[in-house]
Amino acid sequence: MSADDAPSPARRLRTPLGSVASRLGALRRLWAAQGPQALAALLAATAGAVLVRPQFAHVASSLRELNATQGAAGLADMLVLPRVLLGLGLVLMSFGLLARARLAWVITLLLSLLGAGDALVSAHRTGPLFLLCLLQLAVLLVWARRFHRSSIAAGSLFALLSIGGLLLYGMLGSLWFGNGYAPPIRDLGTALYYAVETMSTVGYGDIVPRTPHARMFTVSLIVLGISVFATTLSLIIGPVIGGSIKRALEGRMQKHQRRNHYVILGVSALAYTTWKALQQRGVPVTVVVSSAAASPFPPEADVIVGDASNNEVLEQAGVPQAKAVLTLREDDAENAFAVLAVKELAPGVKTIAGVNDARHVAKIRRVQPDVLFAPQLLGSDLLVRSLFGEPIDNQTVAKLLFADTD
Repeated sequence: MSADDAPSPARRLRTPLGSVASRLGALRRLWAAQGPQALAALLAATAGAVLVRPQFAHVASSLRELNATQGAAGLADMLVLPRVLLGLGLVLMSFGLLARARLAWVITLLLSLLGAGDALVSAHRTGPLFLLCLLQLAVLLVWARRFHRSSIAAGSLFALLSIGGLLLYGMLGSLWFGNGYAPPIRDLGTALYYAVETMSTVGYGDIVPRTPHARMFTVSLIVLGISVFATTLSLIIGPVIGGSIKRALEGRMQKHQRRNHYVILGVSALAYTTWKALQQRGVPVTVVVSSAAASPFPPEADVIVGDASNNEVLEQAGVPQAKAVLTLREDDAENAFAVLAVKELAPGVKTIAGVNDARHVAKIRRVQPDVLFAPQLLGSDLLVRSLFGEPIDNQTVAKLLFADTD
């Protein structure tokens, strides 16, 4: 290499600087896409592990000492500890935070508050666990908008987990404070019965808490039961009922608003591109698709599923009040039947019939649509005219576009 070809010091300096800038840009994009939720999930899992870790030795010893007579009490002694429940809850919610679930964000926020309070009360000072929970709260609040995903499936899963966790808490707590009840709770069957009875706020009065600890546990079980059931109703049943009401109201409103609009019949590629072009011009469009065909239209499109040759479906689409009806189905025979159905229902509405096969132009012309649209004729004639250098003006394009070949 000659001296002239050797890179200059300034060029050698720019090369690593450009590489560093490129890597920093990639890191910034990665942080913007996944950083906040990954950090929140990591903090939640770490706080949960810190809460659960001191109990590992106790868990191991309790498992070794379990026997036929004191197994249930030993299991309650192992799992009813608040720190274990908080820790397991935080670890579980970390997966929901990675998925940006709104419900996981809410539950993690509450568990972090409880974890910070527990750390402050138990240690009487601000230790590492307290600071970790505060950092978790700050991350959740600063990037709260990142956790916006909600669905009935996710809500149902977390609701079932919450109810199951609360039921486990009620059973083990009842066994733990069993001697404080009259009659005492000493087996899992009675604990399950009392937990369900208390969570549902039925309260038959056959099992009564006598000691202060048993009464406080019962109060906590009642409050948590009401909270979990209320949350379940709001997250699952609320959206289902609200969505049904919304769809019903929107259907009625759209039915009244379907006037001076365009109606497209079909799911062909031409139907979709025509719908898209009309949407870009800001005009109202209603699409009728067959139940047997997959709809390419987005959820916000005004789509009616049904047979385009059925008068009830055409009336629902507002065909009598439409400016024009475009039959753009993939089968030319279906387009012909649709034109006949539209002319029978609304003779004054303009009909535009698409022709997929140029050989069917004469047959479809017999049903007398107002406009006959034949893309194949247009494309082939324009190609031939361009090959021979023949002039192409607006009149020629209009003649070819609408198959005016007589």
